[in-house]
Amino acid sequence: MATAAKAPKTSKKAAAAAGAEPTLRIKVRAYEHKILDLSVKQIMDTANRFEAKTVGPVPLPTEIKRWTVNRSTFVHKDAREQFEMRIHKRVIDILSPNPKVIEALTNLNLPSGVTIDVKMV
Repeated sequence: MATAAKAPKTSKKAAAAAGAEPTLRIKVRAYEHKILDLSVKQIMDTANRFEAKTVGPVPLPTEIKRWTVNRSTFVHKDAREQFEMRIHKRVIDILSPNPKVIEALTNLNLPSGVTIDVKMV
């Protein structure tokens, strides 16, 4: 019986990297979800105007930071105040972006309080 030579196994990441097109990953963060959703809509409209394929927006888990502070220092030590800060996050992937899309996204005027991280994957 003749055995056929097996092709070497490659990982999915290596196969994807060999023939993959670049992807633009945009992470958007804000303290208020309404402003965040408006910013994401503006980004999606800009990408769709140039017929770019998009994936998302994908909501990521809300990051919650909490602090507990004493109201008084000496006698009323059991009286405390609790504060929290919520950071809402979304991710948008733009598949094989052309230079026009990238230029349009860099010229966007987004509201203050919205943080954007753009990365080529």
